[in-house]
Amino acid sequence: MVTDNIQIRKAKDSDFNDIMEIEKEAFGSEEEANLVSQLLEDKSAEPLISLLAFKKEEAVGHILFTKATIDGNITSPLVYILAPMAVKPKHQRQGIGGMLINEGLNKLKTIGAEMVFVLGHESYYPRYGFKKDAGSMGFAATYPIPDEHAGAWMIYPLSTGATDGFKGRVVCADALNKPEYWGE
Repeated sequence: MVTDNIQIRKAKDSDFNDIMEIEKEAFGSEEEANLVSQLLEDKSAEPLISLLAFKKEEAVGHILFTKATIDGNITSPLVYILAPMAVKPKHQRQGIGGMLINEGLNKLKTIGAEMVFVLGHESYYPRYGFKKDAGSMGFAATYPIPDEHAGAWMIYPLSTGATDGFKGRVVCADALNKPEYWGE
């Protein structure tokens, strides 16, 4: 996808250093970069979708969608967790994050995914169709979300009726399955 001098494409193994740089700059620490590194190697996260945004030749944004399951169902629909999304600070507020989200959702629809979950900013993700408080819809987060942040646990149904007949706790990839990643 190419829009407004922004190109989005699937990340390759050779993009690893660019991804790490984006994560470190965007979050101002090594924590998210370390998580992304672990998720990219985590077999329980596959098949994953890792996308990079470029402005001219510079990698400026990254988004990662990892496979999850819904516990308590005989068979789980194909579901994903969006975590994390990062845009270099000097490129934020230019729509790059939204482009990454939309491209990722389109790719997930193509492979037959039915739902995407995110624990994120309550004022940001609903702009792209995420519905607040997935817990009240019957989809508990991997770890409990404090009541004051319940709206931050969101769902994006990728098709009509995607949530019909499914309820339960969302079980994430092993690398993300740590309580420290589930506080908002």
